Amino acid sequence: MSQMIDQYPTRKLAYPTITERKDPVVYNHNLNQNEIDLSHLAYYEENGFLFLDHFFAADEVEQFKFETQRLLSASRTAKIPEVILEPGGDEVRSVFAVHESNRFFQDLAAHPRLQAVIKQIIGSEVYVHQSRVNFKPGFTGKEFYWHSDFETWHAEDGMPRMRALSCSIALEDNTLFNGALMVIPGSHRVFVSCVGQTPDDHYKNSLRRQEYGVPDQESLTTLVNQSGIEMPVGKAGSVLLFDCNLIHGSNSNISPFPRSNAFFVFNSVDNRLQNPFSASKPRPHFIASRTKP
Repeated sequence: MSQMIDQYPTRKLAYPTITERKDPVVYNHNLNQNEIDLSHLAYYEENGFLFLDHFFAADEVEQFKFETQRLLSASRTAKIPEVILEPGGDEVRSVFAVHESNRFFQDLAAHPRLQAVIKQIIGSEVYVHQSRVNFKPGFTGKEFYWHSDFETWHAEDGMPRMRALSCSIALEDNTLFNGALMVIPGSHRVFVSCVGQTPDDHYKNSLRRQEYGVPDQESLTTLVNQSGIEMPVGKAGSVLLFDCNLIHGSNSNISPFPRSNAFFVFNSVDNRLQNPFSASKPRPHFIASRTKP
């Protein structure tokens, strides 16, 4: 395929840059569903995220917990690339492509109420670019350093524009103490380029501990000084939607309380992957789907 113009260059210069976003955040402001209203859309557009507490009912949450434990048990002995272990250990960190391998998570990704909100924001039909379940066991769950997902998806997967979002569903209670996600509000409105050429097969290390595609400390400090840091937390069954370019991260979990989240990335069917913009070859399908839904 012919390569598109690179609107968001990254990993190409010896120094980082901060540039204005060139794409909309909300693609459809005409309400066509009943799950969120215009005030929700305005909040998402301004801050880059939207937290929907108690989105799922109690009986659904119990099913979440059962299926999560079943997935974790099966994954501990699975020697497949979709199962990622914690850095320096043998605990399961993430299980990828669950929307393809697991019927429960396939149905969860296609949940009509979720789909209604996502299509409202994206303004088109969508497909799952990536899915995974993240585990953070009590005492040993490791951190995820600050990053913009879009920077990686653009550089290593060839996602051309910012027309995607992440949906994180709490499978266990997310609290202030068990390594919940932190976000920098408003950081989605700029693009922070990163330094360092992408190594071949970078994903084999980055899924455990990311070194390339990490924003520099000066840029992070500037953004935090402008907008601060927030930690959207809630009970199991809550949903966090956040823009593909929002900078986020999480601390280690040194509490006794486990944290697990189902993570789905929804990309517009009009924003299909090209050749990687800053890598020698695409990442595998289980990390970045390149097939039509």
